[in-house]
Amino acid sequence: MATQICPECKANAFTWYIDDEPEVTHWICSSCSYPALEDEKDECICNDCGKKTKTKLKDPSKEYWWCSSCNRISDNK
Repeated sequence: MATQICPECKANAFTWYIDDEPEVTHWICSSCSYPALEDEKDECICNDCGKKTKTKLKDPSKEYWWCSSCNRISDNK
């Protein structure tokens, strides 16, 4: 499984797994232990890179949009 840049610590250690919950992807950083949930239904085209790889992530304190292709973070769609 390929790693991504962690939105929290910026290490190339952000990986995902799918649990029993339908359409929910769990993300965890193996460097800083940052957890986030991704709702598979919330996906759109990234304004920065033009790819349909922008998804909404939710952690224990906030919800935001993150592009897994260009690693951009934004508060709005």
